[in-house]
Amino acid sequence: MTTVPVDVIRANLARVQARIAQACARAGRTDSPRLLVASKYWDVEGMSVLAAAGIRLVGENRAEELVEKWARWRDSFEFHFIGHLQSRKARKVLPCVTLIHSVESMSLVEELHKRSGEEVKVLLEVNVGGEESKYGILPAAAEAFLERAAAFERVRFVGLMTMAPLVTDPESVRPLFRELRQLRDRLAVTFSGRYELSELSMGMSNDYEVAVEEGATIIRLGSALLSGA
Repeated sequence: MTTVPVDVIRANLARVQARIAQACARAGRTDSPRLLVASKYWDVEGMSVLAAAGIRLVGENRAEELVEKWARWRDSFEFHFIGHLQSRKARKVLPCVTLIHSVESMSLVEELHKRSGEEVKVLLEVNVGGEESKYGILPAAAEAFLERAAAFERVRFVGLMTMAPLVTDPESVRPLFRELRQLRDRLAVTFSGRYELSELSMGMSNDYEVAVEEGATIIRLGSALLSGA
């Protein structure tokens, strides 16, 4: 786990926020995406550095670590779940989060519906790059998936998420981010009245500026706060 001092995190955070603002300006955006920090780089006690740096939104990849960190830091952070979520662990995750980014199976939708006593907000994970090593449904299957999921009324889809391929040139994944935005826009019309598909969770430390230019509403960063990239 990282031991980067809080002043370094603050300085890197300021640089990232400046780059986000510049990307918004280039794209003519008047809004700004939410910055989610991937908390897997910090252990339970190390989360104090994020709190001291002024970070308020974090995303966890593992159910067990989420539960532990939420128990200690629930008053300091808003928690999202951003990792692959197995249906059998849905019960653990539900009380801790305001949004699950990684829904991509009907069995998980059914389990979330069964285990939740109230509405749960989720994103549909889409494998825009078609990589066999990544989770997510293919774009062509998204409409049918959401149609089936509509039967489970406690599971409310509020947008889409993707993980782009890890590349050296961020421009090479711009078409994928654009495709996700266009897919979201089409689905928002199709499912108007059932889902309000406003969120686009896309962009990580190596490509977040391009994602912002293409309409990301949530970017997921980790190493950028360690290195200032």
